[in-house]
Amino acid sequence: MRALELGAALVDLVLPGDCAGCGDPVQPWCPRCVARLGEPSWPAVPGVPGVLAVGRYAGPLRAALLRYKERGRRDLARPLAALLAGPLEEVVQPHPAVTWLLPAPSRPAAARARGGDHVVRLCRALAAGRPDVRVARPLRLMRRARDSVGLDAVQRAQNLAGRLCVRPAALPPEGAAVLLVDDVVTTGATLRACRSALARAGVGVDVALVLCDATRRETRREEGPLAARER
Repeated sequence: MRALELGAALVDLVLPGDCAGCGDPVQPWCPRCVARLGEPSWPAVPGVPGVLAVGRYAGPLRAALLRYKERGRRDLARPLAALLAGPLEEVVQPHPAVTWLLPAPSRPAAARARGGDHVVRLCRALAAGRPDVRVARPLRLMRRARDSVGLDAVQRAQNLAGRLCVRPAALPPEGAAVLLVDDVVTTGATLRACRSALARAGVGVDVALVLCDATRRETRREEGPLAARER
């Protein structure tokens, strides 16, 4: 284990248990934060047929993600992954042998700074103890990619163009049920780029799971494509 990863793991062991959203001494979420988490929704993201988000990028959900992602709280992977468990059940295909979670990749420099890829860690926490859910990491983001914070939709797409690659040896088995997973959807540039790269590798993705919906409110929709398909 690298020194940075070892240090982060030791931090996990000594951090006191607290509410993921506000830090109060209640695990994993205090009643006040639970009441403010909101409901899952299906934001309309051009180029991606279905995106199911746990909640809006606001309040305790945003606070918990920032603590987890930017402030070294690796122990929050479990309570955040638990929020994805219900949406996962909603979108999983009927009785597949295995559903594969494909994490959207982080920039290598960002992953090193955080002691590992935070979306991969989230996926592993979601799959823990479930033989019907596995994690594959075929997607890689090259070093030339910039941090997407502050970029608009066009700039985000340009930033990813030619910088996202697929490792064939790491792909799930042919015909397997797959879901893209990311922490936040804003313009959809990352999900579209991941979906396109996987399509070129022969892997179709219809649904993505995300923790936080940061899309513009006028693009949101309450029902997903699965509900519309059933009517």
